Amino acid sequence: MSEVRPYLERFFEGELAEIGGCIRCRGARAWNGGELRMAFQPIVDVARREVFAYEALVRGPGGEPAGAVLATVTEEQLYGFDQTCRVLAIDTAQRLGMRARLSINFLPNAVYEPATCIRLTLAAAHKVGFDPQRLIFEMTEAEKIRDPQHALSIVRDYQDRGFLTAIDDFGAGYSGLNLLAEYQPQLVKLDMALVRDIDRHRARQAIVGGVLGTCAALGVQVIAEGVETRAEYDQLRAMGVALFQGYLIARPQVEALPEPDWAALG
Repeated sequence: MSEVRPYLERFFEGELAEIGGCIRCRGARAWNGGELRMAFQPIVDVARREVFAYEALVRGPGGEPAGAVLATVTEEQLYGFDQTCRVLAIDTAQRLGMRARLSINFLPNAVYEPATCIRLTLAAAHKVGFDPQRLIFEMTEAEKIRDPQHALSIVRDYQDRGFLTAIDDFGAGYSGLNLLAEYQPQLVKLDMALVRDIDRHRARQAIVGGVLGTCAALGVQVIAEGVETRAEYDQLRAMGVALFQGYLIARPQVEALPEPDWAALG
């Protein structure tokens, strides 16, 4: 299997030195755990009946899931891995002809200086002709943030550049309300644990109702992810959710842009 750093070198065709400090930021080492691929899953706006965005999901060379891939990444490889996933997501999305927004997960603990670490991302978008204003950056609540103030500086830098930002896995464990209060993203993605069986779970309905009310007051849009049944969808739609992601709509596909199953939504 090819190493990841040669992929970046091949992609940029000798331009890494001109781009500058990103790949050398604090001496970070490129991830060398093997080949990566990208899968995509649509996030749909049911009110507009259109694809709002596609989320890029890392996969191994044989389609191995993100968890299996991340388990191979060491602390010292986080930066190179994070940068590689961004470039590969943009490269693959443009090759597939994506016209919707592209949502990329990023690791806040792997970003050193926002203005420096974004250079490869912007250079990749410029190289392939992908409009960077269509990028969304998702920060997962499931990863404990070591330096909250540093994470805040990343989000603010991205927002100043015109990128949409999101808190992923909201409600999964690490200070979700604090993240929402401090970071003020444009999007919040409800964790699938809150979505599961919400149609017959009063406690989850109450919790999600509270989140929806808070987000509405803050001007934050809510995405329900992990929606698998029509009953879950109907309940969340009745509660006012308009953005959805999950197997009911479309499963992720490696190096493809799956079409939403609108018929499943009625």
